Amino acid sequence: MAKNKTNSGAKKRFTLTGTGKIKRKHAYHSHILTKKTKKQKRNLDHFALLKKADEKRVKELLAL
Repeated sequence: MAKNKTNSGAKKRFTLTGTGKIKRKHAYHSHILTKKTKKQKRNLDHFALLKKADEKRVKELLAL
């Protein structure tokens, strides 16, 4: 049986942690930053963990 291919878009956007959780970046941190406050930009800078509800779908895209 053929192997499943990894989705190229998902490969660039998500990374796996050592415990098997999926890390993602926050949205709204790439442009139009002049009207956002320092606090807002600082909080968007950190990585977030993917919610349990979306985990199955993303793992299929990553061919895990």
